Amino acid sequence: MATSVLQPEDCRREHEPKDLVEAPRLTDDDRVRAMEEKERETGDLPPELIETARLELREEPAIREHALKQMRHYIEKHPAIKRCRTDTPFLLRFLRTKKYSVPQACSMLERYLTIRQMHPQWFHKLDPLDPKIAAVIDAGYLVPLPKRDALGRRVILSAIGRYDPHVFDSNTMAKVHSLIVELLLDEPRSQLQGYTHVNDEAGMQMPHLSLWSLTDVRTMLNCIQNSTPMRHKCTHFVNIPHYGTKFFEFCVSLLSDKLKDRVMFHRNAEELVKHVDPAILPKEYGGTVPLRDMIEELKRNLLARRNELMALDDMCVDLHALGKNDLTQDVHSTVGSFRKLELD
Repeated sequence: MATSVLQPEDCRREHEPKDLVEAPRLTDDDRVRAMEEKERETGDLPPELIETARLELREEPAIREHALKQMRHYIEKHPAIKRCRTDTPFLLRFLRTKKYSVPQACSMLERYLTIRQMHPQWFHKLDPLDPKIAAVIDAGYLVPLPKRDALGRRVILSAIGRYDPHVFDSNTMAKVHSLIVELLLDEPRSQLQGYTHVNDEAGMQMPHLSLWSLTDVRTMLNCIQNSTPMRHKCTHFVNIPHYGTKFFEFCVSLLSDKLKDRVMFHRNAEELVKHVDPAILPKEYGGTVPLRDMIEELKRNLLARRNELMALDDMCVDLHALGKNDLTQDVHSTVGSFRKLELD
């Protein structure tokens, strides 16, 4: 007869129901990710930010529900909008950016749909499995940092030296930016607290500058500040080579006065970390987490939301119908067809 080598304690453990076995303990970072994932699905802010939203955005439950109803009515009755997302997190992108001014939120939504339709080379087919996009992501050109800064903002790090201008063109660069932005836009905390951009220009070459025509630079910057529902709180540039100074001066000159005041230039990383906590930056910039680990986390997040990102192309607006209010000629016009609708 075979003799069991299990001790009594082992025997009890062996016959315990599997659902009683202790699950791996969650880290603080895991808990934060789980909370933010739940918030993203509902559009709800955590309790500690509700008062901030009331003070900064005028957000209150009754106002929020009424504004959402108005925006859905606007989309349904709009003569040019054929298909558009109407879920709460999507509409809150615009309402929170415009501090619950429904006409302004509707106008921005119209411009957002229009620029997507007018510039598919920049905003369509945001597929993280596209070989070119995947290669740029894997190189670490653009990475949203896993941890927020001290003000609760999502920090987006770009490193131009990790973008090969001899292999990839400006359209690929624009698509990578659009992909990352769309990944983040439904985060309620980011809709309230905004974004910090850190742009490391070390390794910039003249071919990088020649990727973009001045016309495209002007168009893209107008799209960013007038048609994309993001609260840009601060933009840092660091390590700009002398031959890139004029280019960035031109870019900043195209921004609104409010955004110009939020741009900061630093000679080196030592100056940068006086304004950005190095603890949240990659190890290569003074933090503790290697950039490679951040890239791998980003890739997992993009793949998890690939279907959502690809489904953005289902949204459609009739550009000919929009021609009546000149949006096809000037996507930044504040004269939107929302004025023709009754927003009660």
